[in-house]
This record gives sequence, C-alpha cells and structure tokens, in this order.
Amino acid sequence: MSKLILLHASHHLTPIHTRVFTAVVGASLSTPLLHSHCRPLFSHSPSPLSLRRRLSVRAFDDSSSATKPEESTENGAVSAPEAKIDAENANATTDKDYPSGEFQFQEASLWKSFVVKLRMLFAYPWERVKKGSVLTMTLRGQITDQLKSRFSRGLSLPQICENFVKAAYDPRIAGVYLQIESLNCGWGKVEEIRRHILDFQKSGKFVVAYAPACSEKEYYLASACQEIYAPPSAYFSLFGLSVQASFVRGVLEKIGVEPQVERIGKYKSAGDQLARTTMSKENCEMLTALLDNIYGNWLDIISSTRGKKREDIEKFVNEGVYQVEKLKEEGWITSIQYDDEVTSMLKERLGVQKEEKLPLVDYRKYSKVRKWTLGLSGGKDKIAIIRASGSISRVRGSFSLPGSSIVGEQFIEKIRTIRESKRYKAAIIRIDSPGGDALASDLMWREIKLLAASKPVIASMSDVAASGGYYMAMAADAIVAENLTLTGSIGVVTGKFNLGKLYEKIGFNKEIISRGKFAEVLAAEQRPFKPEEAELFARSAQNSYKQFRDKAASSRSMTVDKMEEVAQGRVWAGKDAASRGLVDAIGGLSRAVAIAKLKANIPQDTEVTLVELARPSPSLPELLSGVGSTLVGVEQTMKTLLQDLTFSDGVQARMDGILFQRLEGASNANPIFNLIRDYLGSL
Repeated sequence: MSKLILLHASHHLTPIHTRVFTAVVGASLSTPLLHSHCRPLFSHSPSPLSLRRRLSVRAFDDSSSATKPEESTENGAVSAPEAKIDAENANATTDKDYPSGEFQFQEASLWKSFVVKLRMLFAYPWERVKKGSVLTMTLRGQITDQLKSRFSRGLSLPQICENFVKAAYDPRIAGVYLQIESLNCGWGKVEEIRRHILDFQKSGKFVVAYAPACSEKEYYLASACQEIYAPPSAYFSLFGLSVQASFVRGVLEKIGVEPQVERIGKYKSAGDQLARTTMSKENCEMLTALLDNIYGNWLDIISSTRGKKREDIEKFVNEGVYQVEKLKEEGWITSIQYDDEVTSMLKERLGVQKEEKLPLVDYRKYSKVRKWTLGLSGGKDKIAIIRASGSISRVRGSFSLPGSSIVGEQFIEKIRTIRESKRYKAAIIRIDSPGGDALASDLMWREIKLLAASKPVIASMSDVAASGGYYMAMAADAIVAENLTLTGSIGVVTGKFNLGKLYEKIGFNKEIISRGKFAEVLAAEQRPFKPEEAELFARSAQNSYKQFRDKAASSRSMTVDKMEEVAQGRVWAGKDAASRGLVDAIGGLSRAVAIAKLKANIPQDTEVTLVELARPSPSLPELLSGVGSTLVGVEQTMKTLLQDLTFSDGVQARMDGILFQRLEGASNANPIFNLIRDYLGSL
C-alpha cells in the first residue's frame, strides 16, 4: 500500500540522471518504487537553498502548513499547547452517540401513490418500465465511487445504491436479479452495496443472486441475497485470503544500484521495498492485523448469514471445497441452475406465461429513471456532496480524464461554492483516495476547515482514505468509515539511489561543479551520501514527521503522545481506527447524512435533498477530445507518460493500492510485471 513516490526539484524537466527519491508513506505496506526522480526534501520550512535545491520530505498526509495560522508556528508545526490536549477530553462523542442512519422503508400513502402513477404516465420514454419488471444488475470488474455519464462504461457505486433505493419504492419493480462475478474494488464499496441489498429487502421484494465465478468478496456480497444460484461449472474459490509484499533489493544489487533509505516510523515499509530482502517484523505485524480484520469480519458475517458457527465456516474453507455440489449440500448456495433456468423460475414466480419473456430492466436503463418520478426528490433542506476519488494532484494532467483523480483547484472551487452559498445546510466529503500531492492535500484541508467553520462538514470514507485522503478528512467535523476502510497512515521515509556501481558497469561518468555545502545532495547520484548529507536527510525526515504527527494530533483532539501510538506509518482498518480516535463512526453514506442532519439541527425524520456537485464524467466532448489526442498526439502522449514515470510534480502524500490486490488472493503473474503495474497504479 505504501508506495514510494519520487519527487523532483522543480516543475520543469531536468536531466534523467537525477536519482533521489523521497516519500511519506501513510501505509506501511511494501510497494515498488520504479520512479527515479524526486522533488526537493524540506518543503515544510524555509531554507537558504533555492527552490530548485530545497529538500522536501514527502509525507503521507504531508504536514506542510496544513493547520490554521493560529494553530501553527512559523515553520508550520503545531504549537505544543494546541497539540497537548487532555486525552480524556478527546473524541467525547463516540460512535453510539451518533444516529445510525439506518434505512426505514415507508409504504407510500394513497395520495403519494396517485401522484407517482400520474408522473409515470408523463415520464420520458427512457423512464418507462413495464409493471412486474425485474431489475437486473451485473456486478463485475471495477466499481468507482464517482458518478458516471451515459457515455462512460463501468459501474458507479452511487448509481448502484440509488437504483436499489428507487427499486424499493418503484411499484413497477417486482424484485432484483444480481449477476455477481469477479469484483475489482475494495471491501468498503462491497460493504456499502451489501447494506443496500439488505435495505432493499425491507420493501418485501426479492433479491436473487447468480454467481458463475465467486471468491470470498463475491460470496460476501451474494450472502446478503435471499437466494444464491450457480451453474454446474461455476468457479468457486473460497480458499481464504492472503497478502503479499515484494522486495527489489536483490535486483538492485545485481545491477549496481544502492538504495540509501531513512525511515521514520517503525511501520513505514516503503523503504523496506528497496532496502530489505525480507519482510520486517513491524510490517508483518501490520499486514497480519489487517488480514485478520478482513478475514475475521468475513467469517463473522458469513456464519451469521448462513446460520452456522464460525468454527464450521472456517473448517469448510480449510477443506478447500470447490465442487458446486458440495456447496449446495452444505447450504452455501440455494440450488445449481443455469441462468436460463433461474429466469424460468422467476417467470413462474411472477406468473409470466412460458411463451412470454420475463420483463427485465437493466442497470444502465434504470439509472436514467429520475427519483422525482418515484416521489423521492427529497425535502427543502439541501446537503451538498462532493466526491473525491483517485489520486490527488494540484492541477489536471494533460491526458487524464475528469473524475479519474482529485484535482485540487477544481475541488477547492466546489468547496468555496458551498461555503458562499446559503442553499446548503451541510456538506459531505465522500473520500476514496490513497493520497497524492501533499501541497494539494494541504490546500484542500484548509478550504474544508474554512467550510467547517460556517456549516457542518462530514467526511465519509469509502475503500481507502489514507495519507492525503486522511489529511482531507481531518478537517471535517466528523469522520465516518466502513469497518474495513483503509485509513490512517502517518509516517515518513526518504533517501536516494547511489548509482555509482551501475555507472561503472556501463562506462558512464559524471562530474559536478557546485557551490554550497549541500548543492550536490540531489545531483550527485553517482556516489553515496556524505555523512553531513545523510544527517541532513535524517533531520529533514524527523522534522516532517513531527509536523505531520502534531497536526494530526491537533485535528483529532489528541495529545502528541497519544497520536504517536497510532501513527508511525501504520495503516488501520476502519473499526480499529475508530477505537483509536482516528475515526468517529462506522457506517456508509447514509450514516454520514444522518450525522450531517444532526449537526445542522435538521430532525432525523425530515427528508433532505442530496445535491451532487460532481458532474458525471466523462462527457461526450471529453471522450472525443481524448480520442483526438490519442490519434494525433501519440508521440507527445508517450513522451509525457515517460516523463511521469521519471518525475513527480511536487511533494506527495500517497498510499498505493497494493493491499487491495494482495488481499484478494495471490497473483501468479511475473513479480516484475506486478511491480510495474503497482507503480503505474499510483500515477
């Protein structure tokens, strides 16, 4: 999870021979670093060096001026009186003190039913659905936390959840038929969808699952359905979960590259990726705790759903069962049937004649049905929702699609719109991000803090909100996370590559003329650190970590000593983060809405209108623009991509997604390709 992101000394391109890297890893998972350039270390405090020669330690949830002026000293660190808050007064409001936000299905009154039927008569053609229809959704592949436009492919979590809510109240929908296959998302999104499946059943309608390919995550979702069907040839692999960490020290030694790493935080494992050949005791401890959380939660939920003891579920998994017949015999699935047989069964259940087709409405078409048509338009009080998904940057990249990342300047514009408007009673920041540019994270933190001073702001975490993602959340009045959201991640690692032996092997030579004691720190990659340079790196890392930790302590009303216990680069599962004061409540977006209503003095039984400020993306013009760029600008695009592989635009506060892939089962691909894939995934 924790990925080393390289920083460079300026916004302009510089020679490829620069080989210093610096990263702050909020996650302690070991991840690959194939980047080879970095920005200066020491972005947090003034330095006599020029901008091009300043050192800046990158830190997950970077600490550069992330607090209010009155909370910080001149160099950005939190003052001791502000950070040293009595621990007994910290987080006085606990999870149980907040409203649950649990879905309550209410039968429509006669008048409302009449109005809905009238609206359906005059609905747009694409909103018309035959009475007695079954909503079908194929849950497969990647699921994003962003809204999707009609021109985009893939699944959108907010639209999946909205479809369940609409279908519960839609008199034309008789039930839901889910086809569940291999999912490429984190456990936070799976938990949110599972909650909506259970909520939908409160309407008295059925939910049937069909699972042709199923592992732990897919079965976790299917277990919320009333019935589970699978074909005779289904791929079931309920064999347990695993996590892996890769190390490249041996590879680097063979090619003559020596990584010189300075780690702050005993769980900071990004440096281990380069400096070690085996997993450290602390990294093993952290990964084991995360794995135990996920696996333990899976066993508890499945045992409760199947009506079996946890020990029996674990025993069944350890038997390595893959035969579908055995799954049916043990009650894991309802029956063994092909898709057409399930369809025939549903036709019979709904009284559809054999010669007629089962009326179906798919995910894409039903997503076009407006909530207004079903009488679900909400109340007069409005709560704004801003979705922040992907890696964090200050400005939009030259060939990045909208919605694929968090662009600081665009996010800040939306925050200011909410702050200046009187329409909104509260705001919810929905975060699904491993972090990114530290400066952008800090600027967004400041704007969220200013917004929170004028109206309630709630942070709602999805799969991951760590490093820069957690930095944003700290500015909110309350933080809501799922049980298995990955969050926290406070720590620093920095260093550089010594390429001297590599240069000797290939016959390359480099000579430097410099002025200033530390002028060669970033330039001289052909030799190891001098003692005074190594000391400079160590002090810079210590300073950056201290600022970051102290700001986190102030934001979460903890003493510095208390924050130190949960920092040190450790990644926490949501429920563990809650028990340690990093998160306020466990739940999904609905609970965040309930807490926002509480803090905005809106009665819990009063309906509110949720206003999404993020427009669906990509739009058709953006798609056409992207195609044009691809057709006529291939050379420039490739050049930019290669530059991105070598340079990082600014200090980073990032945690990568290696944990998601590793925890979902081992990948048998070439480990070198895995490293490349993991690195590209952090861009």
